[in-house]
Amino acid sequence: MTQHTAERGVRNPDHHVRVEPSPKWIRVLAGGETVADTKHALLLFETGHTPVYYIPLDDVRMEFFERTDRATHCPYKGDAIYWSLKAGGRAEENALWSYPVPLDAEAPNLSAYAAFYWNKVDAWYEEDEQVYVHARDPYKRVDVLPSTRHVTIAIGGETVADTHSPTLLFETGLPVRYYIPALDVRQELLTPTDKVTACPYKGQASYFSVRGGDQLLDDAAWYYRYPIPAASPIAGMVAFFNERVDTTVDGELQERPQAKPAHG
Repeated sequence: MTQHTAERGVRNPDHHVRVEPSPKWIRVLAGGETVADTKHALLLFETGHTPVYYIPLDDVRMEFFERTDRATHCPYKGDAIYWSLKAGGRAEENALWSYPVPLDAEAPNLSAYAAFYWNKVDAWYEEDEQVYVHARDPYKRVDVLPSTRHVTIAIGGETVADTHSPTLLFETGLPVRYYIPALDVRQELLTPTDKVTACPYKGQASYFSVRGGDQLLDDAAWYYRYPIPAASPIAGMVAFFNERVDTTVDGELQERPQAKPAHG
């Protein structure tokens, strides 16, 4: 679990852990059962990690869990204990953990709460909307804006997309992504692949390999067939990794981002 470290008692003064109450209704499903259901979750923020929901133990159906011998230590939160999950046809070892004894006055008191490995259950819901990958960070912003900028995408000197009707997606920490109407993309240069990824802010994405000039770029473009409602304007539109293609906006060739490619 990324929240833990093997070093006991060692603290980095630049490492911070804090919790705040979440107003959202959170449900966790596994094996056809709702194994946790709460309107009183805490959201834990820790330096270098995505947010984690901590759910009151009273709102976890402990009949689906069995205590294990696993134990780990975190110098910021304390000693953790674990439970394995068995619900319907789903069985996962050490799927749930808790910190039963507060570490000290500086650490958050999580003794009445437990947290799940996100991928060891079947589905998470915030209110009535499914959430993918990890809890959404309420301080991360995603803006989806229609535009009339002229955007072209080229690979190997060959234009593969050309539009005056892009939708621009601005997401904290990621390059601007240019979503292009499917009719403005040369479909004969796209080959669907089996790759599927998920994003907590947009939904599930499917991918294309793209041919241009004498190059074939695997999984270089993606689209959201059914994005979550907040990102609905990008449904069916195609985006390309700025890091791997030549993107021109209003006649200006854009510098390729140096960040590790990530869909957006």
